[in-house]
Amino acid sequence: MNHYTKIIRYTIFSLLLGVGLIINGAPAGASAQDQEAAQKKEASDKSRSGERDPFARYRPLSKPKKNVAVPLTPPTIQERIERYKAQKMAAMTAQLPAPKPTTALLLNEMQVVGIFRTPRGYAAMIEATPIKLSYVIYPGETFYDGQLVAIEEDRLVFRHETRWTDGRRERAVETKPLRQSNAVADSLTSTRGTTTNVPAVDSPKKEEEKTSVPEKQ
Repeated sequence: MNHYTKIIRYTIFSLLLGVGLIINGAPAGASAQDQEAAQKKEASDKSRSGERDPFARYRPLSKPKKNVAVPLTPPTIQERIERYKAQKMAAMTAQLPAPKPTTALLLNEMQVVGIFRTPRGYAAMIEATPIKLSYVIYPGETFYDGQLVAIEEDRLVFRHETRWTDGRRERAVETKPLRQSNAVADSLTSTRGTTTNVPAVDSPKKEEEKTSVPEKQ
């Protein structure tokens, strides 16, 4: 009987001890959860303010991509011609000097046909390749993307301007040589000249008639 009584007492004591531990451990667990929640809140506040979370995995910040500047594409030749016509009409209405037709041309749309002297100095004749028209230009002549700076004996010197999407303008020196003449056409011309300049050869009969002397009777 005493043996069973001891067993019952030990069982009750163990149950009371377990309940006490559970009751005492509950606030500790709650405090740990509160601490973890506070850390997460602090981390989120730091991430919002721009500070790095010390508990988060490191990730390199990606820099925003900048817009890369590229050269502006010029309008088509037809659009530039229409713009030139509008500027010419506006100048005539305002009784101002009209712009030159070369203001609608790009530097890579022309060929130097000839260079010659004038009372004003050196001048050049150019051919606009897109429209097959020729113009006489002098130093200072403006183009859509440049300006004629100087005329030399065998080439033209330009100041080329490149416009970029970010508003920049780059200027560089560009030269255009005098267009070489067509070698095939020159050879045909020289051949024709040599054939037309060859003197005619008399026939042998005519030479005999010229050298023969009449006999005396």
